Amino acid sequence: MKGKTEEVRPGRRVGEALASGFAVAALALLAGFISLPLISLVVWTVDEGSWRAMASPVALDALFLSIKTTAITMVVMLVVGTPAAYALARTSFPGKRLVNTLIDIPAVLPPSAAGIALLLAFGKMGLLGEQLSLFGIQLTYTTAAVVIAELFVASHFYVRQAAVRFGRVDRDVEDAAMVDGADRVTVFRRITLPLAAPALVAGAVTAWARALGEFGGTIIFAGNFAGTTQTMPLAIFAALERDFDAAVALAVLVLGFSFVVILTAKFLTRRAEEIEG
Repeated sequence: MKGKTEEVRPGRRVGEALASGFAVAALALLAGFISLPLISLVVWTVDEGSWRAMASPVALDALFLSIKTTAITMVVMLVVGTPAAYALARTSFPGKRLVNTLIDIPAVLPPSAAGIALLLAFGKMGLLGEQLSLFGIQLTYTTAAVVIAELFVASHFYVRQAAVRFGRVDRDVEDAAMVDGADRVTVFRRITLPLAAPALVAGAVTAWARALGEFGGTIIFAGNFAGTTQTMPLAIFAALERDFDAAVALAVLVLGFSFVVILTAKFLTRRAEEIEG
């Protein structure tokens, strides 16, 4: 029996070494696959013309518009999406499965289909847009349309992650606080939100990234007008037709801005986890 055990162990060690080596190789392959296009973007901008394109009025207008619209999108998403996620996680109501499915649909809907759907809902001849036009309100081809498009495609990523985390918060801790005299709002503000904070930040960053990269729905529903609806993805698309170097420069600008935001979000998430711990 002892001899058999000793015979198995070397084989097991070889198998573990092969599995570890395969995992490391797969990770290296994935990292290289992701890094190569990003490095290529940066290397291309060594050209002086690309740097000038980054500071052009079109690039700066598109960047500021992207910052403004995604900021508004995030505020609306946090204000509406947080209680909505809490309701999905903690309450039962008729049609809950249907609501859950509806929230997930924008995540798998092609962006162009999302743009057409928004146009048919909020356009001049849309189900709601036609009624709004009676009051002189037009949403299509405006900055508001950009926000609506971003909110439509990105809200799923925040609401779904927030709902999962709210569902995992220890209710015994909340019940103990209520026994001590705290009302439900205080418990939510002082206990539930801090415990769910890391997941909420992660969900918000994912949603923000999706909103920043939104293209198909925006160009169909909001159009591509500089200073009004031309966000960074649309500016890159427009630049491709006239100046490839400018398109690359805009792409690097988005890359750098995204990198800073993601690093900031990771720092805030780590801080929230430390406070929670």
